[in-house]
Amino acid sequence: MSSIPPQAGEFRNRLASEKSPYLLQHQHNPVDWYPWGPEAFEKARREDKIIFLSVGYSTCHWCHVMAHESFENPETAELMNKLFVNIKVDREERPDVDKIYMTYVQAISGGGGWPMSVWLTPDLKPVVGGTYFPPKDAFGRPGFPTICQRVLTAWQTKREAILQQSDSFVQQLREIGEQEVAGAAPEALSDRPIALCCEQTAAGYDARRGGFSKAPKFPRPVIMNFMLRLYDREGPDTVTGAKALEMTLFTLHEMGKGGVFDHIGGGFHRYSVDKDWHVPHFEKMLYDQGQLAVSYLEAFQITHDPFFERRARDVMDYIIRAMTSPEGGIYSAEDADSIIEHGRPEHAEGAFYVWTKSELDSLLGSDAEMFGYHYGVLPNGNAEPGSDPHGEFLGKNILIQRHSVDETAAKFGLSPEQAELKLASARKSLFNVREKRQHPHLDDQ
Repeated sequence: MSSIPPQAGEFRNRLASEKSPYLLQHQHNPVDWYPWGPEAFEKARREDKIIFLSVGYSTCHWCHVMAHESFENPETAELMNKLFVNIKVDREERPDVDKIYMTYVQAISGGGGWPMSVWLTPDLKPVVGGTYFPPKDAFGRPGFPTICQRVLTAWQTKREAILQQSDSFVQQLREIGEQEVAGAAPEALSDRPIALCCEQTAAGYDARRGGFSKAPKFPRPVIMNFMLRLYDREGPDTVTGAKALEMTLFTLHEMGKGGVFDHIGGGFHRYSVDKDWHVPHFEKMLYDQGQLAVSYLEAFQITHDPFFERRARDVMDYIIRAMTSPEGGIYSAEDADSIIEHGRPEHAEGAFYVWTKSELDSLLGSDAEMFGYHYGVLPNGNAEPGSDPHGEFLGKNILIQRHSVDETAAKFGLSPEQAELKLASARKSLFNVREKRQHPHLDDQ
C-alpha cells in the first residue's frame, strides 16, 4: 500500500496501523483521528461528544487541499480534538458508510462530493453536513473552524431540535430501505419517463462544445449510454433517435479532442473546469474509464468512425498498462497532483501531464511546430485565464486537438497519412519522456 515513510520521531496517530492508502495519508496529522469503529463510538457516547466524520479517498484533490489547510494545521487540529471525536473513512474501503451519509448531504444541499464532512450525534445520526470547507471565513462563507464552533453551540443549546431533525432523516432513510427490500413488482415503464429524461438532458446540451451541462463539465457516460439506447429504441429515422445520436456523437468527439483526454498516455481525466473540455481536474477514475470505453465502442459500432475506435483502444490500453496489477486486479484511481520537480517535495495539480513550449521544441525538433499547431501549444501556455484563476498553468500547455489531421497535413504540405505518422511518433517520444517523471499517486485498492 502507498504511504509516506515517517521521519525519525515524527508524530503518528491511530491511523498509522490502518491498511487504507487514504487513512495512511493522514497518519501524521495532529488531529486525533479514529478509524470507523466501536472505539470511537464508545468515546463519543461516554464523553457526550459530537462526532466529526471526514470521508474521502487517496487520489481526491480537494481532500488533499482540506487536509493541508485544516487537518495539518495545529490550531485547527487542537480545536477539533477539543470539540469532537474525529473519524476518518476511506470511501473505497467503506462504501456503505459513504452511501448513508452522502445521501444525507445530497438531501440537505442538493449536491455532494469529496471530501465529505458530516457531524454526527454520539449514536451516529447526522446533524450538519457538507463537502470541502475553506480554512477561514471569506466572501460571506464560514470557514471550517467557524462551522465547528457553530455545531458545538447548536449541540449545547438546541439539542432537542437537532435530535428531532436527525431522527426524522433516519426514519426517512429506513422507510426507503424497507421499500427496496419489500421488492414490490414494478409497474410497466411507460414512455413518459423516458421522454422526460430525454427532454431534460437535451435542455442542458451544449450544441457548441458538446456535453450536457455548463462548466464544470463531467463526461457523464451514463447519459451517453442512455442516449445510444434511446437511439436504438426509437430508430435512426425518428426525430428523437436522430437527435439522441447527434448529441452523443458530437459530445464524444469534443471530449476525445479535448484536454480532458490524455493525448499522450490515454484515459480520461475526471472533468474539465471550463466549457470547452480543455483544462481538466487531472484525476483519473477507473469507473470513468470503464463506462467511457463502452460509450466509444458503441459509437464505433453505430458509425464505424475510426476516431471512436481509437479512443476506445486508448482507454483500454491505459487501463491495461497503468491501472492493472501484476496479479490481474485493477486499481481504482490515479491522483490529480504530482511532484513538480524530481527530488523536491512540492506537488501541483497536473504537473505530470503539462508541457512548456521550450520542452516540446527541444524534444520534438523539426516536428515541434506541426505538433504545436495540432495540439494548440502556445509560448506562454494555452490555459485561458478564466479556466486558471490562480495561474497554476502559466507557461504550461495542456494538449488539446485544435485541428484535424487533414488540416494539419494541409498546413505543413503533407499527406494525412504522413501527418498522422509524424504525430504518432511525437506522441510516443513524449510518452517515453513523461514516463521518467514521477507518476501521480496510485490508489492501489
